[in-house]
Amino acid sequence: MTAYFADLALLPAGWSADVRLEVDPDGTLTDVAPGGSADGAERLNGAVVPGMANLHSHAFQRGLAGALEPSAGPGEDFWSWRAAMYGFTDRLGPEEVEAIAAQAYVEMLKAGYTAVGEFHYLHRQPGGGPYDDPAELSRRVIAAARRVGIAITHLPVLYACGGFGGREVEDAQRRFAIRPDELLAMIAGLRAGYAGDRDVRIGAAPHSLRAVTPEMLAELVAGVQALDPMTPIHIHVAEQKREVDECVAWSGARPVEWLLNHAPVDGRWCLIHATHMTPAETGALASSDAVVGLCPTTEANLGDGLFELSGYLGADGKFGIGSDSNVSVDPAEELRWLEYGQRLRRGARGVARAAGAEGRASIGVGLWCAATAGGAQALGREAGRLEKGQRADLLVLDREHPTLAGRSGDRILDAFVFAGNARPIRDVLVGGRRVVRDGRHPAEEEIAAAYRAALARLGE
Repeated sequence: MTAYFADLALLPAGWSADVRLEVDPDGTLTDVAPGGSADGAERLNGAVVPGMANLHSHAFQRGLAGALEPSAGPGEDFWSWRAAMYGFTDRLGPEEVEAIAAQAYVEMLKAGYTAVGEFHYLHRQPGGGPYDDPAELSRRVIAAARRVGIAITHLPVLYACGGFGGREVEDAQRRFAIRPDELLAMIAGLRAGYAGDRDVRIGAAPHSLRAVTPEMLAELVAGVQALDPMTPIHIHVAEQKREVDECVAWSGARPVEWLLNHAPVDGRWCLIHATHMTPAETGALASSDAVVGLCPTTEANLGDGLFELSGYLGADGKFGIGSDSNVSVDPAEELRWLEYGQRLRRGARGVARAAGAEGRASIGVGLWCAATAGGAQALGREAGRLEKGQRADLLVLDREHPTLAGRSGDRILDAFVFAGNARPIRDVLVGGRRVVRDGRHPAEEEIAAAYRAALARLGE
């Protein structure tokens, strides 16, 4: 048993002083005691808050961050960006995939993410041939997470079609192509291989309605439910207006509408983006108990659009945040731009607070608590709150940092989220293990060197 002592910690009921946190060898909080004793405990020097779940990442895209901006101009959009991204994937080998993922995961930990949902659709060799181990690249990504110390919910992706109606995959998509039976076998093998690791969870992800047929979607969902009824299921949906139009042309229904009417969407599901919804879809999705995965920096970078946050929160909808393309790796920035996008849209301040996020008067605390809870649910983890029975995933915020100077109580998280990009994170713990100390990861220099070497091999 390990004990920690925090002068100040954000518990479900609010901020508490002199909090003793006891953690068992498996990384679970066995006691959280306000007004507790510091005897025999390791002191956490700062304000302690729950760690954030990054519910949507394509780790390999960290190697592209900033590289595609020269192509952004008149006539360029999500679809032209996607074509350029495909060109990059065709050059990636297993070593590059692992090196880029490790760099992304170090950056996530240092920014305050303690778990990641890796939406992994890169399965095959360049050209589309299989690896001897079909799960080779999945294992590389999981190895990167384990080495770095971030918890991972790995989400192998079913990508079987090149468009709505079962259209054949394009040549550039052949590295992603996989049948439902192949993916289910991969998932079963990964589940068995990592069954003893508390910080590795295996889920499943039909890529999108345009990349699977209804029959394939049903086969995948039934198959993973047979393996584990609580398997997390993630899917891209309604990210682009063109996608919505093509879905209507194919089915007569909008993407979220179709999914809610044809799949058993419930609390196991995470709908990524869901940017373009009608009020009826918004209310129905909120009622489903599913989580919406919002990635504001990527959605802005790709010109996706703005999610209707206030209406969704007003219907008690659940959400989490993700770094998606990893053009930015910072949960505070995701939350800041989630709120700022709504302010720009409505010409008002405090939109999330007006919608009652977690019922908090503080926008920063409300957004942080809502996103940690939604993200943990989406990743199938008992985490997101500092209470008995939860994983000991937490951040120690440096109250002496200029960003937090003079701030107390809820104003600490308001300043963390809204007051600039200097990260006042001192330490990060995942499952009770300190993986960042005084703002540094112990392997960051070695991992950065391997990342630079991988990019050098890939070239521009």
